[in-house]
Amino acid sequence: MAGDVKHDYHLVKPSPWPLLASLSMLALALGAAGYMKGLWFIEKGALWALLPGFVALVFVLVGWWGDVLKESRGGDHKEVVQISLRYGMVLFIASEVMFFVAWFWSFFEMTIFHAVRASATHSDLANPALESLLKWSAWPVTQVDGHQVVTFDPFHLPLINTLILLLSGTTVTWAHHALQVNDRKGAITGLGLTIILGISFTALQVIEYTQAGFSFDGSLYGSAFFMATGFHGFHVVLGTGMLIVAFFRLVAGGMTAEKHLGFEFTAWYWHFVDVVWLFLFAFVYVTPHLVWGAGPPGSGH
Repeated sequence: MAGDVKHDYHLVKPSPWPLLASLSMLALALGAAGYMKGLWFIEKGALWALLPGFVALVFVLVGWWGDVLKESRGGDHKEVVQISLRYGMVLFIASEVMFFVAWFWSFFEMTIFHAVRASATHSDLANPALESLLKWSAWPVTQVDGHQVVTFDPFHLPLINTLILLLSGTTVTWAHHALQVNDRKGAITGLGLTIILGISFTALQVIEYTQAGFSFDGSLYGSAFFMATGFHGFHVVLGTGMLIVAFFRLVAGGMTAEKHLGFEFTAWYWHFVDVVWLFLFAFVYVTPHLVWGAGPPGSGH
């Protein structure tokens, strides 16, 4: 028949989701601007301003991903389509890698050249644009209320979190392998343990933040530390959400040994989160601790 499909490629039907996603993100961005600075009728600090855009974005994502699942069940995801989806996920993770490269680049710039930048600034104190760079001379140690604040001891909570993430990498691999060999019980168990470990990591990260002896805006090290580890923590939360969705889909029978791209992509993302943390642990925690001294966060000397 003339309407029969004679190729393995999937031609997506017209969808409202891309436009709605753009509008939702615009609403979320405007709400964030209103929350941080105030905008139109939104007062500064009004947390409710984030809610409309966030709810709309969640609605769009659920509907969009639901359509993708329907396409998969309908047989639209042939082998060649699955290959293109894998390429898409690889490119997405590559973009995330470059996102973190920016934060590491900033951190290394401050670590290696802080003395040079500070000395250059001292020669031109009349320039207000360079005044803030004087803080570079106190990298990474800073003075708060007359007390010397030192970096975190990496061999306390950060080491525990490192072991938690490494263990979670083994459990998600176990779950993936179990699903491939059609061991549903093993897959569910391994995935459940991975979710518990991800939540545990986030909880310990929150506890660590409460013990910090420096703030985001109090020093350059503080800004670099919280931006790098904070964005990583955000990715852990997203990854944990992906794991939870995969878990319920697995329990409901929505994945098989032959077709489980959603779980596979989630496992890739989780391994990416693990690797980023290893670099953070080595350079943001261990290196400043060994080079510039140790001590409990916030201790005075």
